[in-house]
This record gives sequence, C-alpha cells and structure tokens, in this order.
Amino acid sequence: MTSARIIWILMSFLLIALCTTAGCSSGMQPPKTVLKVVPAGSLLQPFDEVENAFEAQHPDVDVQVEGHGSIQAIRQVTDLHRPVDVVAVADASLIPDLMFRTDPTTGANFTDTYTPFATNAMVIAFTNKSRYADEITPENWYQVLSRPDVRVGISNPMLDAAGYRAMMVTLLADQFYQNSTIFPALIGSHFTPSLVIQDKGGIATVRLPEVLRPSDEKLVIRDGSIFVLSHLEAGGIDYAFEYRSVAEGHDLRWVSFPPEIDLSSPDHADRYGKVGVVLGFQRFSAVGQDRTGQPIVYAVTIPNNAPNKELAQEFADLVIQKAKIGGKGWPASLN
Repeated sequence: MTSARIIWILMSFLLIALCTTAGCSSGMQPPKTVLKVVPAGSLLQPFDEVENAFEAQHPDVDVQVEGHGSIQAIRQVTDLHRPVDVVAVADASLIPDLMFRTDPTTGANFTDTYTPFATNAMVIAFTNKSRYADEITPENWYQVLSRPDVRVGISNPMLDAAGYRAMMVTLLADQFYQNSTIFPALIGSHFTPSLVIQDKGGIATVRLPEVLRPSDEKLVIRDGSIFVLSHLEAGGIDYAFEYRSVAEGHDLRWVSFPPEIDLSSPDHADRYGKVGVVLGFQRFSAVGQDRTGQPIVYAVTIPNNAPNKELAQEFADLVIQKAKIGGKGWPASLN
C-alpha cells in the first residue's frame, strides 16, 4: 500500500470521526418548545414585538405567530382542531359565541375564559397615490368613495371582524347622515345579488349569502384586513376600511369617522347596537352568524387543550402588559 493511499485512509477516518463528534454534540441540544400563537391580522405588527421580547426571555422557546381574520383564527381551534396555545381576536364577543361550547374531541369547552385588552376605531385608510387623496375629508368621505372611478377594499366579513365592521360603519352612516344611499353606493349594490337592508326588531340588518360574489371592480374583498392593506399599498385600490392602529402602524394616511359610527366609543354603544350583519356561513359549525354592532374590543384566550398552557399564559400576560404601554401599530389599551 502506498504512503499516499495510507494518508487518504487516515484522513477519511479523521473526517468521519469529526462528523460523528459534531453530530453527537448537536444532538445533545434539546429542540425548542414551539409556542403556537394565532392572532387577528391587525395584531401582527404588535405581536412581532411581543414575540421578540418573549423569545429573549425564553431562549428555549420558538414563538410561531400565524395571522388570520378573527373568525378564521378561532376556527383553527374549533373546526380545524389544530394545537394552538394562544388565540387573540379583534372582536371579544366572538370568543364566548364560538368557543364557550363543547369540543367533541375532549368533552370540555374550547375555552372558558378570555381577557379583553385593547380597543380601536374604524377609519378610511389611503395613500398619496389614491384618487382624490387631497380632496377627501371627514365630512365628504362617503361622497368621494362613491365616485365611479374610486376602488374600495374591505376584508371578507365571513372571515374577519374588520369586514363586517366595514358594513356596520356604512349602515351607521346611513342613519347618522340621514342618507339611505351610503351603504348601497359603497357596498350593497356591488354584489350579485345586491345586499339589502332589512329591519330585524329595530336593527338595520344585512343578511349575507353563503358566497359573496362582487358584481364589479368597484369593491375589492380580501380574506383579512392585512391583505386589503397590501392591495392598498400596491395601488390596487384607492381606499380601505381599516383599523386606525393598522393605518398608523403602516404610515398610511387616513380619515376618521365621527365617534357615532366608528365603533370606538362605549358612549355610543346603544347607537352601534342598531345595526347588524348576519353571516351566511353554513359550512362551518363554529361560525356565529349574528353579529351586532358594538364598541371594538380585542381579547386574548388560551384554548383548554393548549399544548403549553403555562407558557401560553405568560405570553398572554406579556401581550396585556405591552398593550398598556402601547406603541406603533398597537390598538389602544382598555386601561
């Protein structure tokens, strides 16, 4: 055997030994605990801050944040039966409506508690590229949005609280401005069939079909408010019904509504309660169909079958703590 051959064999053994040692060393490191957090899309920006802070406190934890519309966030637990540690939604009333009921796989409720932690206001968000950006005001917003060449975006009311709240705002605008053309001009007439306002025990109500079919390009629907935002920033639409915190967090321009219609004020809760949207979902058992106008309240809950309950509670506590401090992109704290 030549000396070169001997050296080659020795080097091969050495490389194998080194690789084996390295493999053993890395194998001794335990995998990180995955904490699955599913928030409403309007919470993605602030929850990025919470994720970074939590992982700094817990280097052995990998926080995985997955945003959805509020209804879709809950459905991850109630209908899709995914193992989720924390759920946070933009409509607190969805939690008792959809999660205070028996999980057939465990015999217990999906959850029994929730903690409200923030509020918000609906606004009209836009950019410098939006048509009539220099003309729109808090007084003429509905006139600008009704112009034929203006495109407007909302999130899907079947999946996202911001979607049915956009409808509620325009229903309230009909009443506030004593102008019954606002809802039809901005939303109702742009579907096939058109959405019609019905009186349901003194509540101006719109009943949605199971499948929403836009009839033209005036109104654009996306699954969540964060996707509407992307379309707005790309110039695909001119205006979007959004949460104020989202508009602020993404450095957008926005026009405020009067507090009588922006769903922000407990002082106007009675007025808000005079409008409603009935969701047309029949496919999913966990969707509460009747949504009535009320002040916006965000809430966080820990499902009863959460894989990591103690860590989930710590994360929820940190959310509440950070919400009180506030910051860019955060909805306003309740306290």
